[in-house]
Amino acid sequence: MANRLRGSRSPYLLQHAEDPVDWYPFGEEAFSAALQEDKPIFLSVGYSACHWCHVMHRESFKDPEVAGILNRYFIPVKVDREERPDVDAAYMQALISLTGQGGWPMSLFLTPEGKPFFGGTYFPKEDRGSLPSFRRVLLAVAQAWREEREAITREAERLSRALWRSLTPAPGPVPQDVEEKALSFLARSFDPEWGGFLPAPKFPQGNLLLYLLSLAWRGKEEARRILHKTLRAMALGGVYDQVGGGFHRYAVDRFWYLPHFEKMLYDNALLARVYLGAYRVFADPLFLRVARETLDWLLSMQSPGQGGFYTALDAESEGEEGRYYTWTPDELRAALGEDYPLAHRYFALGKAPPVEGGNSPRYVLTAWGEEEVKRELGEGFAAWREGLRARLLALRRRRTPPNLDDKVLADWSALAVRALAEAGRLLRDDRYLMAARRGAHFLVETMGKDGLVRHVWRAGALGEEAFLQDQSFTALALLELYTATGEWPYLEKARSLAEAAWEVFRGEGFEGPSTPPAQKALPLPAKEVEETTLPSGKSALAEAFWRLQAAFGGDYRRRAELLLEEGALWLERHPHALPGLLLVHRLLKEGTELALPTPSPILESVRELYLPLTQLVVGPADALPGLLGREPGRAYLCREGACRLPVEEVNSLVEEVRAVYGG
Repeated sequence: MANRLRGSRSPYLLQHAEDPVDWYPFGEEAFSAALQEDKPIFLSVGYSACHWCHVMHRESFKDPEVAGILNRYFIPVKVDREERPDVDAAYMQALISLTGQGGWPMSLFLTPEGKPFFGGTYFPKEDRGSLPSFRRVLLAVAQAWREEREAITREAERLSRALWRSLTPAPGPVPQDVEEKALSFLARSFDPEWGGFLPAPKFPQGNLLLYLLSLAWRGKEEARRILHKTLRAMALGGVYDQVGGGFHRYAVDRFWYLPHFEKMLYDNALLARVYLGAYRVFADPLFLRVARETLDWLLSMQSPGQGGFYTALDAESEGEEGRYYTWTPDELRAALGEDYPLAHRYFALGKAPPVEGGNSPRYVLTAWGEEEVKRELGEGFAAWREGLRARLLALRRRRTPPNLDDKVLADWSALAVRALAEAGRLLRDDRYLMAARRGAHFLVETMGKDGLVRHVWRAGALGEEAFLQDQSFTALALLELYTATGEWPYLEKARSLAEAAWEVFRGEGFEGPSTPPAQKALPLPAKEVEETTLPSGKSALAEAFWRLQAAFGGDYRRRAELLLEEGALWLERHPHALPGLLLVHRLLKEGTELALPTPSPILESVRELYLPLTQLVVGPADALPGLLGREPGRAYLCREGACRLPVEEVNSLVEEVRAVYGG
């Protein structure tokens, strides 16, 4: 038995390298074996921080009996969804079509040509409620493959054709009321008591919150109401790590209390930007504190030697989900001494049930008692809370930590670079700006190859795949570094990456990887049809082109419009699910450019302004089309080249912004 994962770069695949299952990586070898042996493929997709992936691994994939069935009747293929987001996207749409829902681990059965005909997510080892055992599922599928091959093949072909039809619509005009429809849907789904959107489980949905933030900044009352309630509830709940900072992946309940404990780089990069911007909109000090603590967590995920950002922290440690993050009352009492009674109220212990597992009750720490304790301590609250955190963090670091997924993904790292660069600019904090510089250098110099940023790097090895998200997210990160520093190499590299993405991925419908010719083409469309959590590569590229238009002019605006029009049908049907494209729609409709020729005495003050719908263009007056004819020392607020009267003071500029946007 030759488990073929032992030479993998992926930490997730390496976790399965010693399984008794004869795993193949996704690729031509697996599909050739399926055709040669006339067996269906069992496709298992997951990621290293996925709790239920670990459960299914322990229960089934390590079990010799289950492995024997898999090896006898199937070609088992294991995929790291983070290394191959195209494979994940293609087959997730198939799973949703088959079952009405998706998730990880993704468990699909495919024809030897790679077309799905049956699937699910987690299957237990033994029958559990309505869930059949994995062993029973395997035997039933194997029997159906032997006895009903013709019907299975026909159904797989039908599903494949239906997915190609539904997921590759023609471009068209974007409905003008698309944003009103999206906000109306979100208002109906909003949980007015606990924030977020019903039903549970509740995900932070960082990209959706960023879009709502742009509306809140514009003064849209519905967006302000939804955003403020949601951000406070998340920040005070168990989904936020009250000791170490940063957000867990999602909460299983409507109260944001009990999380799935994995911590993902992309969530925290986006949420750091949300909370920092929300502080500027609402002046709520809680938002600034959470932004800083989340940014500091991002710093902890940066490789000290290389500068890239690691991918995730696992949910488990010592074989138990959340063990690292939860506390018993006795542990807290011993750690905090005379502060324990007040801490008990602050953390609201007992207001929600303990987590399952272990011999004694363990609690997720919330800050539900913050307002009460804050009123009692007054000005001493901040110092008291910091002392509390420091003591608990020191004790927690003595525990066995969750596993670190130490691969570097270019798109997620670019999100972290953008967040840190923006924070360095808005807060005038050199720690964040230096970390952003190091991260950008790693993306461009170490992960760049032949004009494209490659998707994954680990332990000195660079992968070959390059995805649209890698180019567009990196371009936006470099544009933010240009805004923060005025340094032209960032602007020029952002332009070259956006140009490369336009040329390379346009021929692939802006989907799929740019890969070596030997890479197997996917039998299904790898379409991004939902972007509430992460922006799509297409919407990010459109935003990059809109921002490049401010500096360089040319046809960049038209390119952004074309990318938006490609998503028109999806925007018409499900506008709330496409906040990245909605943001592009808003930028094209009312975004502004701020031209600031140098030298300028107000440059640093201007950089501290929070202007989410504006692109700052800085440099000598004759250096860029966006600066031509402008006088140094004066600021010009423009829309599509038509400018308001120039101003020489920051306060006057703020008044100009208010005149354009209201508020």
